[in-house]
Amino acid sequence: MSDYAHDAADVTEATDRLLTAVARLDDAALAGPSALPGWTRGHVLAHLARNADALVNLLTGARTGEDIPMYRGEEARDAEIARDAARPLPVHLADLRTTAARFDTAAAALPKELRSREVTLRGGLREPAARLPLRRLAEVELHHVDLAVGRTVADLPARFVERQLDVLISSRFAGHPGIPPLLLTVPGAGAGRRTGRDPAPDEIPVTVSGSPAALLGWLTGRTDGADLSCADGPPPVLPPLG
Repeated sequence: MSDYAHDAADVTEATDRLLTAVARLDDAALAGPSALPGWTRGHVLAHLARNADALVNLLTGARTGEDIPMYRGEEARDAEIARDAARPLPVHLADLRTTAARFDTAAAALPKELRSREVTLRGGLREPAARLPLRRLAEVELHHVDLAVGRTVADLPARFVERQLDVLISSRFAGHPGIPPLLLTVPGAGAGRRTGRDPAPDEIPVTVSGSPAALLGWLTGRTDGADLSCADGPPPVLPPLG
C-alpha cells in the first residue's frame, strides 16, 4: 500500500477514535479549556471540521487543476472557528462526521497521476497533494491530544509518530532560523538526525534524546521536554510551529 493510501486509511481510523472520545463528552465539557491557550474543546472541534473542508478544497483543486485556496482568508478562518465553537455536542459530531466523509471521498477521488501536483497551504507553503492525507492525520491525531480528554502523545500510533517526526526533522525544522542546531537521538536507534538552523563554525548541535513519542511531543509543543535527556540542561525552548 502506498503512503498516500495508507495515510488516508489512517485518517479514517484516527477520526473514528476521535469521534468515539468526543461522543462521551457533554456540552459543559466542550465549553471547558483545551490544552491550546485560549481555545475551548469546542474551538478544537470546530477547527478540525473546518480544516477538513480546507483540505478538501486543496484535493479538489489538485484533481481539477483549479486554484482553490484552503480558506477564504485568515480572518474568515478564525471567525468560522469562533462562530462554531459553542455549538451543542450533537451539532459538533454531525459536522465532524460530514466533513470527515467529504475528506475521505476527496482523497479517494484524486488519481495517482495527479498527486504530484502542488497545492498552496496556509502561509504560502507549497507541497505535493500526495502529502495531504498525512497533513490531515496530523491534525486529527495531535488535536485529539489537545482536547485533554485522556489521550497523550504516548498513545499515538508508532507509524504516525515516525512519519510526523520525519516531516518535522527533514522539512519544517530543517534550516529554520529560529531553531538551534539539534541532534535528535533515540536510545539504541543509531547516530540520530540533525535539524534546525545550520551550525556556525565550531558550534556543536544540542543533543536531545528520548523516545520517538517524547521527541514528537516536544517538537510540536505538546510537552515541555521533561521526559527527554539533554546533557546541557533542559531541552531548548522551541518557537511555535504556527
